[in-house]
Amino acid sequence: MIQLDKQYDPENVEERWIQFWDENRLAHGDETRPGKTFSMAIPPPNITGSLHIGHAFNNTLQDILARWKRMSGFSTLWQPGTDHAGIATQNVVERQLHAEGTTRHDIGREQFIERVWKWREESGGTITKQLRRLGCTLDWERDRFTMDEGLSKAVREVFVTLYEQGLIYKGDYIINWCPRCHTALSDLEVEHEEKPGKLYHIRYRFKDGTGELIVATTRPETLLGDTAVAVNPDDARHTAHHGKTVILPLLGREIPVILDAYVDTEFGTGALKVTPAHDPNDFEIGKRHGLPSINVMDTSARINAEGGAYAGQDRTEARDNVVKDLETQDLLVKIEDHVHKVGHCYRCRTVVEPYLSKQWFVKTKPLAEPAIEAVKSGRIKIVPQFWENTYFNWMENIRDWCISRQIWWGHQIPAWHCNGCETFTVAREDPTACCSCGGTDLIRETDVLDTWFSSALWPFSTLGWPDQTESLKRFYPTSVMCTGFDILFFWVARMIMMGLKFMDDVPFKDVYIHALIRDAEGAKMSKTKGNVIDPLVMMERYGTDALRFTLAAFAAQGRDIKLDEDRIDGYRNFCNKLWNASRFAFMNLEGYDGTCALEKSDERTLADRWILSRLNATIADVECALTQFKFNEAAQAIYKFIWNEFCDWYIELSKSRLFSEGPEKRVAQNVLVHVLEASLKLLHPFMPFITEEIWQKLPAGAEGDSIMTAPYPTPNPENTSIDTESRMNILMGVINGIRNIRGEMNLSPKQTLKVTIHCEVAETLTAIENSSQYIKKLARVEVLHLGNDKEKPKVSATFVDGTIEGHVDLKGLMDFDEEKKRLEKELKKIEKDFININKKLSNVEFIKKAPPEVIDKDRQRLEVLSEKQAKLQTHLETIERAISSLS
Repeated sequence: MIQLDKQYDPENVEERWIQFWDENRLAHGDETRPGKTFSMAIPPPNITGSLHIGHAFNNTLQDILARWKRMSGFSTLWQPGTDHAGIATQNVVERQLHAEGTTRHDIGREQFIERVWKWREESGGTITKQLRRLGCTLDWERDRFTMDEGLSKAVREVFVTLYEQGLIYKGDYIINWCPRCHTALSDLEVEHEEKPGKLYHIRYRFKDGTGELIVATTRPETLLGDTAVAVNPDDARHTAHHGKTVILPLLGREIPVILDAYVDTEFGTGALKVTPAHDPNDFEIGKRHGLPSINVMDTSARINAEGGAYAGQDRTEARDNVVKDLETQDLLVKIEDHVHKVGHCYRCRTVVEPYLSKQWFVKTKPLAEPAIEAVKSGRIKIVPQFWENTYFNWMENIRDWCISRQIWWGHQIPAWHCNGCETFTVAREDPTACCSCGGTDLIRETDVLDTWFSSALWPFSTLGWPDQTESLKRFYPTSVMCTGFDILFFWVARMIMMGLKFMDDVPFKDVYIHALIRDAEGAKMSKTKGNVIDPLVMMERYGTDALRFTLAAFAAQGRDIKLDEDRIDGYRNFCNKLWNASRFAFMNLEGYDGTCALEKSDERTLADRWILSRLNATIADVECALTQFKFNEAAQAIYKFIWNEFCDWYIELSKSRLFSEGPEKRVAQNVLVHVLEASLKLLHPFMPFITEEIWQKLPAGAEGDSIMTAPYPTPNPENTSIDTESRMNILMGVINGIRNIRGEMNLSPKQTLKVTIHCEVAETLTAIENSSQYIKKLARVEVLHLGNDKEKPKVSATFVDGTIEGHVDLKGLMDFDEEKKRLEKELKKIEKDFININKKLSNVEFIKKAPPEVIDKDRQRLEVLSEKQAKLQTHLETIERAISSLS
C-alpha cells in the first residue's frame, strides 16, 4: 500500500524537491528544443536585497506562468539575474569602510571597486538563495549580473551607438542633485511629498526708484542666483514695468524685468524671480532669454562664493539668514504658511537640489515615439489596460534622460576627454589617441551610467546580444514582463525603447502590472509602522505553498492586496485538506493495478460522471483565467474544485464503493486516482512542493520523472455533462438543506432524521429517488418520504431549494422550551452588542479621532451581528410554531 505520512511537513519536503529540480535541470531553457517557446526575464533584484513580500508576490506570479507553460509543452526560459544597484551597493560598502575608519577616497577608485566585487561574492547572493527557497524555477545555469562581462559589452555597444547617432550628448542642464549621495538623479528617482512650508513675499525695488515688484518664493536663499524677474506679457498689472530694471535684494545686482508667457498670472502678484541655475522651469526661461546662469551652491548644498556674505553656509542656514537680513532691510513684506511638494532622493530621503551641472543625457523623444506606437498598435499589451493611459501620458511628455551618476560603482562611461582639443572620444575599445586631433593626453570620464541604463537592455543582453546567439534567436522577444507599477517608467518604458531601437522588435508581448501588497487594514507596509509581513518567516511558519497560494488567490487585477497572516494560515489548511484526501485515496488503492489514466467504463455512477464533468469545467476555467493573467480566479477555481467538490462531495460519495469488494470498487478507484492526479497537476504551478510530493507516489503511469514536466490538463468535451451536473445539483441542494437545518436547530450529528420532500416536477423527484442512498448516508436520514401528496410533519423545520420543499420532522429531537430560552438569551446579548457599537459609531469625537480601520471593523461587526440576529430570529419562530402546534 502507498503510504503518506500522517501530517504534511513542509520543512521535510521543500528542500528535497528544490535540489531534485536543480539536479535534473528541469527548469533549463533549451534553445535547441523545437516547438513553441515561452520566455520571461526576471526583474533583476538588487544584489543588496533580501526577499520582501513584494518580491515574493511578483516572483510567485512569474513562477506560476513558467510552470504552467512548461507543463503545457512550451520550451520555457525564465531568465534569472541580479542588478548591480549602483547607489545602493556603493552605500553598503561605504558604510563598511566608515566602520573601519576610512573612506573610498582614502583607498582610491580601483581598490574600492575591488572591495565592492569582494562584497558581492560574499553577500550578494542572498536573494538568489531566497528565490530558490520560494520554489522559483528560473534557469539558474543562465544566471546573469548587470556588471558581468557580457552585459558590460552590451552596455558599451549601446552607449557608443547612441552617441554616434547623436542620441547621447553631454551638456549643461538642470538636474536633480542629491547633496548626500553626491550624484545626479533622473526625474523618476525623485520622490515628491507634500510638506508644510512657507511662502516669502519679497520686495524687488526698481532701479529708477519708481516703485517695486513683490515676488513670492518658497526658497528665498536662491535669490542669490536670480538673473531676472519675469512677468506675463498679457498681465495688465505689469504693462508699465516692461523693460525696467530691478535691484536684486541683499546683493544689489541689477537684473532685468523680462516678459514670458510661462508666468502664472494667478499666483501671487504675477511676478516671478528667475534663477536659471536652481530651477528647471527657470532654466528654460533663461535659455529663451539668454540669461546668465549663476550657480550659488556647491555639491553639498552649501552656498559658494557667488553667494557673497552667505558663502560657506548650508542651504537651510542660509535661508534663515537671508530672511533675517531681508526683514532688517525692510525687503520682506510677509510670510505665509504654504503646503508644497518637495522632492526627495529615493535612496537616502535627502531633499533634492535642482542643480546646474554638466551631465550625460539620452535624447528620448526619438526613442519614445516608436515605443508609444508599439503599445497603441497592440504589439505590446499592458494588463490591466488602464495603465496604458499613464504610460502614454508619461511618454508623450518625456524629458531627456540624465544617465550619468557621480559614483564609482557601475559601468564607467566609455568617453575620454582630450586635454589637447577639448573634445570627447567615445569608443568600443579603450582609445590610445584622440579621434579629433590624434593627441594622446586623454582622461577617461569618471562618471558611471545610471543603473537603469544597463537594466533597459535586460531582455536581450541576458540572451547574449550583441552576439547573435541561438538563445537570442529563440527566446527574443520574451513573452511576458511581470512587474509592479512603480517601475513602469523607470524600467518597462526604457526596455521598450531600447528593444525597438537595437532589436527592431518589442522586448515582450505582454506587460502584467500587479498591485501593491498592504497590511490587513489596507495601510502601506513599513518597518517604522511595524506592519511588515516577512515572507521568509511566513514560509517557515506555514510552508511555502501556503504563502504562494495566498498571494495568487488575492492577485485581483487593479486591486491592492490586504494581506493578513490568518489568510496564509487558512491556505495551510488547504494543504492539509489535500494531504488528507490523498492519504485517503492511497489507503483505498489496495489491489489497484491500473494507472492514473481514465479507463473506459459503462459502470460509472452519477457521482463519477459529475466529478469528471466538474473537473473538465475547472480545467477550462483555469486555462482561461491564466491566459488573461487572472491569477486569483484560477486559484479560486482550483480551490473550490479540490476542497468543495472533490474532497467534500466526491470522496464522501465514493466511500461505500471504495469500501466494497465488487467491480464497482475498481471503477471508483480509477476515477479517484485520475481526478487526484489532474487536481495535483492543475494546482502544481501554485503549490509546487506538496503536489510534487504526492504526485511522486501515484500509481505507475504518471508521465515523466516530475510533475513539473507532466502535461498540464486540457479540457475534454467528452467528459462534460450538463444533465449530470444538474442532477447532482439537485442532490446537493437537498443534502445541504437538511444539513443547514441540523446546524441551525443545534441537532447532534449522531441523530438520524425523518425528512419529507415535496416537489411538483416529476423529473426532479425521480432524480432524488435515484440518489436517495446518497441522501440517507451523507445527511444521516433514517426515513425519506418523496412526493407531492405527502403530509407535512406537524412539527418541522423547512428548507426550500428551487422547486424542492423539504421538511425535517423535529418531534422528539429536542426540548423546545429549553431551546427557546437559549435563543432568547442569545438574541438579548446581540441586542446589547448592537446598542454599544451604535453608541460608539454615533459619537462624533470617536469618528473624528479613531483610525479608519477601527471604524470599518466596527461597521463590519454590525453587519455580522445583523446576519446572526436574522438567523436566530428565524430559528426562534420555528421553535415557537413547534411549541404552539404541540400545545
